Amino acid sequence: MEHKRSSRAICFIALFSAGFAYAQSRVPSATSAIPPASMVEATIPSGGSRINGFVYLSAGEGPHPIVILLHGYPGNERNLDLGQAVRRAGYDALYFDYRGSWGSGGTFSFEHGLEDVDAVLAWVRDPANIAKYHFDAHRIALVGHSTGAWFALMTATHEPPEVCVAAIAAENVGWEGEDFTKNTDARTEALNYFRSTTADGGPIRADPDELLDQMVNHAVAWDYLALAEKIKSHRLLLVSAIRDTPEEGVAMHGKLVDAIHRADGKLVRSLVFDDDHAFSSRRLALANALTRWLKSECVTGQRVQQP
Repeated sequence: MEHKRSSRAICFIALFSAGFAYAQSRVPSATSAIPPASMVEATIPSGGSRINGFVYLSAGEGPHPIVILLHGYPGNERNLDLGQAVRRAGYDALYFDYRGSWGSGGTFSFEHGLEDVDAVLAWVRDPANIAKYHFDAHRIALVGHSTGAWFALMTATHEPPEVCVAAIAAENVGWEGEDFTKNTDARTEALNYFRSTTADGGPIRADPDELLDQMVNHAVAWDYLALAEKIKSHRLLLVSAIRDTPEEGVAMHGKLVDAIHRADGKLVRSLVFDDDHAFSSRRLALANALTRWLKSECVTGQRVQQP
C-alpha cells in the first residue's frame, strides 16, 4: 500500500513538472513581454504650487489615448471606477486634485481650477512625458463631473476640436452666479456650504466669500449656455440625472444641447439616467456608456444616432 502511494506521488510530480514547464514556455520572454497595466504618481506644477495626481496606465506599448478626470467641488465622488473602466478599454486615465483641494498645494478658486486644468494638459503634452508614459497627446478626453464638468466645458473653448469632452452632471457656475443676485436663499445656502468645506480640517483651502464673489462677478462669462459657438466643434457627451438639482440636471443639459444645435453643432450626445447627482445606482451603466462613446464618437468625430 505504501509503495502504491509513492508511485502515485512520483507520477503526480512528473505530470506537475511537465505542466509547469509547458506553462513557462507560454510566458513571453523579458524582451518580448507586453507591458502590464500599472499606476504612477504625478506631481504637476500649477501657478507656483504643486498639485497631486496619478495615472492609471493601460497595458501595452502604446501610445494610448488619455482621459483626464476632473472631480467636482469638493470632490467626494472621485469617479475612479470610471478611470479603471477606461483603462480596461485601452485608455490611460489621469486623476488630480486642484490647488487647495485634498492636500494639493496652494489655494482653491474657480479661476485657479481653470488654470490647473490647463497645467495638466500642458503636462500631458510635454514631450518628456509623452516619451516616458507613451501618451497619445492627440487623443485626449476631458471627463468632468459636476464642477469638474464645468471646468471641462470652459477649457474646451480654447482647446482644439480633437479634445473630446464628457460632461457628467455639469454644474453651470455662471448661471448659479446670476441666480445668486436675485435668489438670496440659494446664495446663503452656497456660502454656508463653502464655509463648511473650507473650515479647519475641511477638504478645501480657500476663502468662502471669495468663491461666491467669483461666481457672481463672472456670471456672464462663466455661463456655458452662452459658449455653444466655441464648443460646438468638439465631440461632446452630456450625461444628466433625473433626481439632480436644476443647475446640474436634465433641464440645464437640455438647454446646452439646444444652444449647440442652434449654433449648428452636430457632435453632441445627451444621455439621461434615473439617478442622483453622484449616479449612485448606475455606476456600471455610466462606465459602459462612457467607454462606448470614447471608442466610437470620440474617435471618429461622427455623430451616432441616439439609442
